[in-house]
Amino acid sequence: MTATETQGRSLDVASLDSRHWLGIVAALVSAAIHLLLGIRLAPSGLGISFILAGLGFLGGVALVGLGIRRRLVYAVGVPFTLVQILLWYYVNFAAGPKSFPTDIGTLGAVDKVAQLVLLAVLVALLR
Repeated sequence: MTATETQGRSLDVASLDSRHWLGIVAALVSAAIHLLLGIRLAPSGLGISFILAGLGFLGGVALVGLGIRRRLVYAVGVPFTLVQILLWYYVNFAAGPKSFPTDIGTLGAVDKVAQLVLLAVLVALLR
């Protein structure tokens, strides 16, 4: 089995264009931030939810890289990413003690920019 094959599947990077790569980078940034925060907050429920969200982003990247039902991955990725953005706003600002936009923080800003980029890429790929 070669390095690019996984259980009969091989990476399909030849069919990925610049939009795909931009989306992959954005998803990996968001996954890394969620996993970092999840590890910091574990074993709380919030920590577990961050880890699951990070794994969700990684799973989407893996499915796209393997060429598995990409259109479905894009379609599921839109609400998944949108819910991440809305929950972040609600927990931190609408129901939380912080004020928007002064209390965003570096990780929050980087994550939300990455998620907005990912959202735009997913919508573009669906069209």
